[in-house]
Amino acid sequence: MTDGKTNTRQRILEAAGEIFAENGFRQTTIRQISGKADVNIAAINYYFQSKDNLYLETLRCWKDIAFEKYPRELGTSEDDPPEKRLEGFIRSFVFRILDTGIESRFGRLMAREFTEPTAALDIIVEEMARPMFHLISSIVGRIIGKDPANDTVLYCCASIVGQCLYFLYARPVLSRLIGNDRVGSMNMEDIAGHICRFSLAALSAIKEDREGASS
Repeated sequence: MTDGKTNTRQRILEAAGEIFAENGFRQTTIRQISGKADVNIAAINYYFQSKDNLYLETLRCWKDIAFEKYPRELGTSEDDPPEKRLEGFIRSFVFRILDTGIESRFGRLMAREFTEPTAALDIIVEEMARPMFHLISSIVGRIIGKDPANDTVLYCCASIVGQCLYFLYARPVLSRLIGNDRVGSMNMEDIAGHICRFSLAALSAIKEDREGASS
C-alpha cells in the first residue's frame, strides 16, 4: 500500500514538474496535471490539498533531485582552498540549471518562478537561495579578504551568479545572435570552466587592488 501511494504521489510530482515548467504556475491547471499523471483530480487533492501546495512540493521535489545529482560544492570540501571551493560551487550551479536531462525541469521551474513570482518564492528563498547566498558570500569573502557582508563581496557574488544565469535566461537571444548550432555546441563543462577562470581572475585583481591600497 505504501509503495502504491508513493508511486502515485511521485507520478503527480513528475507530471506537475513537466507542466509547470512548460506553462508556468498561472497557466497550468490541475486537470492538465491529472491527465498527464493518469490520476483523478481527487487523488491530487488527497496528496496535495491545493494547487498552491502542489506547486510548492513540485519545486521542492525537483530541487532535491537536482541537488542530489549536483551538490552545492561539487567535488570539494570545506577543507579545500576557497578558490577550489568556488570552482566547485560554480560547476555545480551551472550543471544544476543547464542539465538537459530530466533534471532540466529544475532550471526551467526556477526560471519560471523568478520571472513570474508566486506565493512560493518566499519559501524557496529561505530554503534554497539564502543558504546558497551565505555559502558563496563566505567563499568570496575569504578569497578577497573581506567580511561576507561587505558590499564588494555582494557585487562579486552577484556578478558570478549572473554569469551562470545568463546562459539559462538568454538562450533565446543567444540563438538569434550567433545561431542555434553554435549555442547547441556549447557544453556545461566549457561554460562552467570559463566562468571559473573569469571570476577567479577578477577576484584576484580585486584582492590585489585592496592590498595595494592598504600598503
